[in-house]
Amino acid sequence: MSSTPTPPSGARGAIDLSALGRGAATAGQAGPAGSPTGAAGATGAPGPTGLPDGVLVDVTDATFSEVMNRTLKVPAVLVLWSSAHEQTVGLAERVAAAAARLEGRVFVVSADVQTSPGILQAFQQVIVQAFGQLTVPVTFGLLQGQPVPLFPGIPPDEEIGLVLDQLVQAAVQNGITGRVDLGPAAGADLDDELPPLPPLIQEAYDAIDRGDLEAAATAYEKALAADPKDHEAELGLAQVRLMQRTDGIDAQAVRAAAAASPEDVDAQIAVADLDVLGGHVADAFTRLIDTVKATEGDERDRARTHLLELFNVVGNHDERVRKGRTALMNALF
Repeated sequence: MSSTPTPPSGARGAIDLSALGRGAATAGQAGPAGSPTGAAGATGAPGPTGLPDGVLVDVTDATFSEVMNRTLKVPAVLVLWSSAHEQTVGLAERVAAAAARLEGRVFVVSADVQTSPGILQAFQQVIVQAFGQLTVPVTFGLLQGQPVPLFPGIPPDEEIGLVLDQLVQAAVQNGITGRVDLGPAAGADLDDELPPLPPLIQEAYDAIDRGDLEAAATAYEKALAADPKDHEAELGLAQVRLMQRTDGIDAQAVRAAAAASPEDVDAQIAVADLDVLGGHVADAFTRLIDTVKATEGDERDRARTHLLELFNVVGNHDERVRKGRTALMNALF
């Protein structure tokens, strides 16, 4: 994925969580009674700021995967903040106000890490990699489920707007051109500005929106049967299959099993799937390349084949895929 630059002044207002030790697990302790939530309701209805429907969506550990599915066709901005730290409250609304000016080209996902520690845990590694320490608030772009670091802390409004513009440009470069339905008042005729999607691709997107991954996979398979060179269908099918494989699994148990049995190809594949879903793409590729090196025969071929499928999930345009293909060739020969 294309990335966007981090504003140099973005660290203002950041809270260092490194001292928490266990990080996300400790962050899940309940905050003070009556702590402000700082986000719209779980349905995405307008909050007190009067934002259009669909621009700002509040998520929890239980609903986050559903929202991630939406980023297959519409870019999103994830704001991680904490109701335990008052200065972080309200950032999501400021980002959403900037997003509203983009006429549905991006929507904002608000996650309170105090009450949804699982989301913080999922992003803990990428936060440290991107910003040098575990900190809130932090803001990421989400393009087809892949996190793009945007900024830590609380930057000025003009910087937020600039970064969102760059995110939308990156989304278009990667073929992510869907829009949020802003309702009849705010979003009238926006879809008329975009070329219609091929019917089977639209069918797949609609199925993902309603959470029917099986129907989405079927639509993509039909599109590929009609045109084996349909790269959008190929990418979409790979992503949907990844979501199917990781749906409802116990991430902690899967990682423990892989650590206990490094020779277990199924266990290594399962962790690689989780890593790609969480944005740790290089880690996933390295894990399976190491598995290819350590195995032989059918087991080796299974690891290699699965790695090729994960290459399709990320997309051949990604530099990490190009490096992964070279590393795989070196491992095989």
